[in-house]
Amino acid sequence: MSAKKVLFLVGDFVEDYEVMVPFQALLMVGHHVHTICPGKKAGDKIKTAVHDFEGDQTYTEKRGHDFVLNATFSEVNPEQYDALFLPGGRAPEYLRLNKGILEFVQHFFLTSKPVGAICHGVQVLAAAGVVKGRKCSGYPACAPEISLAEGQFVDLEMTDAYTDGNLVTAPAWPAHPAFLADFLKVLGTRIEL
Repeated sequence: MSAKKVLFLVGDFVEDYEVMVPFQALLMVGHHVHTICPGKKAGDKIKTAVHDFEGDQTYTEKRGHDFVLNATFSEVNPEQYDALFLPGGRAPEYLRLNKGILEFVQHFFLTSKPVGAICHGVQVLAAAGVVKGRKCSGYPACAPEISLAEGQFVDLEMTDAYTDGNLVTAPAWPAHPAFLADFLKVLGTRIEL
């Protein structure tokens, strides 16, 4: 396996597990991972949020950890990366308003590079106009956005993931085992036990 360069698009109040766990897992298997946020540089911190499913009509939210960025948004060229990763949480709702973020996302789809999006990360895909004619999952509250963007929302159990070509999606962090396994397959990563 050759190491891949994976780009994470993050921002304040990204979901804690959805950035921390995939970031560390991809590093663990030998990939190079850069995390960027508009208006911030390498060494800056973003705040995370912990979303939990405690029997309410929607998830609950608590303050998570600080996450240190390791790349500078203004210096990143998406052409230098093999894959894109979009964690969920609150960050996607404002990241999708950034033209540079949308252009990054469009690049990965135009070049058919692997893309992983979990939970509210699909909001950025819908805003970038890349889900038209595609099937994807995400947090159930994002289903109307996917439909309005002419994609087909796949309603899954919270522990499942869905792959459509180069795109891997899942409803939320409880899907990490399936989601990360599928994302690694799309990346071409083989883990031998």
